Amino acid sequence: MALKQMNDHHRSHHDHKHLFPDSQRFLNPDNESCVDPKALQSLLAVLYSIIFILGLVGNLVALWVFFCVSSRRNSVRVFLINVAFADLLLVVCLPFRIFYHSRGNEWTLGPTLCKVVGNFFYMNMYISVTLLGLISVDRYLKIHRGTGVQYRLRSTRGSWFLCAGVWIIAFTFTTVLMVSKNHSEQDRCFHYKLLHNAKWKAYINICMLVLFWLVFVSLVVSYAKIALKLQRRSKEKPDLPNAARYKRTARKSFFILFLFIVCFVPYHIVRVFYIKTQITDTACIWRDVADKANEVALLFSALNSCLDPVMYFLLSSSVRKEVLRLVSSVFCVRDANGVSGSSSTVENFRSERGQANIKLSSQLKEETTQ
Repeated sequence: MALKQMNDHHRSHHDHKHLFPDSQRFLNPDNESCVDPKALQSLLAVLYSIIFILGLVGNLVALWVFFCVSSRRNSVRVFLINVAFADLLLVVCLPFRIFYHSRGNEWTLGPTLCKVVGNFFYMNMYISVTLLGLISVDRYLKIHRGTGVQYRLRSTRGSWFLCAGVWIIAFTFTTVLMVSKNHSEQDRCFHYKLLHNAKWKAYINICMLVLFWLVFVSLVVSYAKIALKLQRRSKEKPDLPNAARYKRTARKSFFILFLFIVCFVPYHIVRVFYIKTQITDTACIWRDVADKANEVALLFSALNSCLDPVMYFLLSSSVRKEVLRLVSSVFCVRDANGVSGSSSTVENFRSERGQANIKLSSQLKEETTQ
């Protein structure tokens, strides 16, 4: 009788596991399998494919303009070249994520390549974050027109030294992470991991969080000061000839703040909760929520590689002129040379063209009266 009851209890327990497999997954707080590996896989594969195509084309065109067309040498150009390279390297990592998600989140390329691709993705993301912060400082110094140290920071040589330092530090951290021991699963990559026995990795991620928020705060402070200075200048000298140009410069620069808020802020807010679940005893359901939120937020971070070419268009006159020239040739617009030499907007192009016609007509009148 007792043996029969034990068999019935075992059979009922087995039936419960068979009928409700997810209930076991969410009841074990020490199990990584509580995170659903199949969630969002098709959507992520499609969206990463779109980001890959747009980011690849946009950054290749920008680099082509910077190296083959542009002749201007300034600090902003240096920073933009390095941002384009970082975005291009990040975009090169996306086909591996697309491959992983399209195969049902199964990795068949080995743990070494998984580690290299994953670390390079984050390395280039944080290089972009740092360089965008340096561009905001450069914009601030341009508005304030300083000398001495500010001049050295805004010089082309100083910008190259800053960018080289950023790349060296990033490669150093990435190398440390890649040579560390990895106990991940052979058929998994880019997945949620518990860090109870490797909390030093969580501390590095926390350092990256601190770096981001420091850059973001400095960016907000820089643009707040830029806005206040331009507002004061417009009130003190409302008839200043360059007032409109300063306002356009400020509006273009504020696009970087928009990039941070849309692409990076959501990810680094979610990241705080995500890291906490990795190093503390957290219910499985919250680990699953953290994993899904992290995947969606990371998608927005990758979207930055598509939006950065828009920033190149706004901040670099060379990129702007070349893109306008390409657009005019595609749509068979007349006077393509006028478009390529115009300013950032069509309205300015029309006004300059109108002024040129007025000058030409006045010269003709003078010649006829003589």
